[in-house]
Amino acid sequence: MQQHWLMSSVRVLNQLLEGCKHQLAASELELISVRQALWLTKSKLISGLPPQLLSLANGCTNQILDQHERVQNAIKHARFWDTTEERPGKKKYSNKLLYNLLHLCATLQSRHPGLGRRIFAEKYSLAATWSRGQDLFQIRGQNCILHNCMDPLPELSGNQEVADTENYVLETFYPVSPTIDLQKVQVYQEEMYSTGFAVDYVYPHPHTLYFLEGVDDDCKLQPEQFRAKMLMFTFGNALACAHKLYGTQSQQILDRPIIVQAVGTNGRIFQFLVFQLNTTKLAEDDGIKNQVWLEEDIQLYDFAKVRPLIKKKEIMVPAGLSGYKPETFNKFLAFYIHGAV
Repeated sequence: MQQHWLMSSVRVLNQLLEGCKHQLAASELELISVRQALWLTKSKLISGLPPQLLSLANGCTNQILDQHERVQNAIKHARFWDTTEERPGKKKYSNKLLYNLLHLCATLQSRHPGLGRRIFAEKYSLAATWSRGQDLFQIRGQNCILHNCMDPLPELSGNQEVADTENYVLETFYPVSPTIDLQKVQVYQEEMYSTGFAVDYVYPHPHTLYFLEGVDDDCKLQPEQFRAKMLMFTFGNALACAHKLYGTQSQQILDRPIIVQAVGTNGRIFQFLVFQLNTTKLAEDDGIKNQVWLEEDIQLYDFAKVRPLIKKKEIMVPAGLSGYKPETFNKFLAFYIHGAV
């Protein structure tokens, strides 16, 4: 049986198995799309965010004191104040902005004590293995920042909604194989799953993964590929959690679905994704499907210019922050407090 590896980046992929003769060079690898990721994870895509998260995002009672002023200051700190360079690099300001926003969200802990039952983790190693058709797949590697919690996130779809996914027909790629771009290797010792943490870890449930576009990859991902990466690793974390809870031998419809969220950003544009693992019966196309909610390419602001953009002696874009969009941070905050409110 062939095994395919889905990696967080070309760099990790090429360094995963030293001495392997079947690795693909970076120039030969075409990273997967969201459509392909949906087939690999046996998932149904739902455009937009779940009603539960939209309700949190639109609720005034969940907002931070002086929220919009403080968010704009967080953006200015990342883009203007935390550098002596004329124009800070994307890697620096996107990382700084993410941590600034997470710090703002954490100020709500006194109002929502459940936020204290969580912890951040970096550079943990994930592994999850599953079958689709006659092929065996494994996702493995280090990825982004993970928010772990003591308590699982509440399910987003009820029993009837989950049951209705049985009628959903997965997209076919015929005559092209859905595995056409994936690396094939011979594996003699399979690691069925690893959450990256000890068995008795007190924060066993994955909550939200935070991805920074272009920071951890040697190659530049297109937005579609970046979203596919987010989808695959939310699925991988959910599947590893399911294997830990229910074992790897029994493939089943989960009595309690496992939910994992993801937020991706390049320092200006955000991607929001929620994955609900309803089943570990992944080999066949029929039956209950998993669910993915996706809201893509949401801007936090239009421009952040150290100097004005001038064309033909006319100021096209003024210096400073312009076009701030408060509803984007509302969604970011909703993801953070979900499960604690």
